[in-house]
Amino acid sequence: MQTTETLADILDLEPIEVNLFRGVSPNDGFPRIFGGLVIAQALLAAYRTVPDRVCHSLHAYFIRPGDVNAPVLYEVERARDGGTFTTRRVAAIQHGEQIFNLACSFQTPEEGFEHQSEMPDAPDPESLPTEIEYLESLGDQIHPKMLAHAKKPRPVDVRWEDPQNPVTPVRKSGTKNVWMRAKAPLGDDIKMQQAALAYASDMAFMESALRPHGLIWTTPGLQGASLDHAMWFHHPFDFNDWTLFAQDSPSASQGRGLVRGQMFSRDGKLLASVAQECLMRVRK
Repeated sequence: MQTTETLADILDLEPIEVNLFRGVSPNDGFPRIFGGLVIAQALLAAYRTVPDRVCHSLHAYFIRPGDVNAPVLYEVERARDGGTFTTRRVAAIQHGEQIFNLACSFQTPEEGFEHQSEMPDAPDPESLPTEIEYLESLGDQIHPKMLAHAKKPRPVDVRWEDPQNPVTPVRKSGTKNVWMRAKAPLGDDIKMQQAALAYASDMAFMESALRPHGLIWTTPGLQGASLDHAMWFHHPFDFNDWTLFAQDSPSASQGRGLVRGQMFSRDGKLLASVAQECLMRVRK
């Protein structure tokens, strides 16, 4: 999806003025910016104004498609600095218009009650093929251009337990498991770790709402896009280790699909929860 394997480079921001930052998107052959990139860069822009607290939640809306050929300006509003919590709002701007906005909350770390959902059973990531290996296993079904595009360097390693055939898709359960990890070292900075996980949280996600209908991104006439995105961080983590992204789509109606996800460490700790509503309609 991107032309480099280094998430830290992809997500890097240039400070322009107080509360104002600029980011760019690699031109990877798609007409619009990958939503996970904008989420992650907006979070990092907010972090530039929060020196000593950790993000625990973010809520975002995608407003317009992002132009891969233009930089994105991130304007941070310092909504509140409280005794325990800090709130920021971030507007992502291109060509004088908002393409995305985000509200995020930061907290001083503290101890408290704990419980969590159990991690679902899933095969070990090493036992699953890479995306390229899976496509190559389909042989002549895959057009050489599709395979060549898949072979472009990407910053996140993704392994699917039950991948959809991109040539002959069939109806599948809206529940699926995907293993993920960053390819290049991210370091120990929790800001970059969270931004990297936020980036990855928009990958292979909307597809869970398409599966029950036998749809894929290349279905003729499909109009699909992320409408909003929410994420809650529960525990510190290292995204250079394998993370299980367990997903389900409980509903689709009125041209929209809802997807939920839980991200677990390999030893079963719930690291983050994610939710997204997406546009999904087929024009005849």
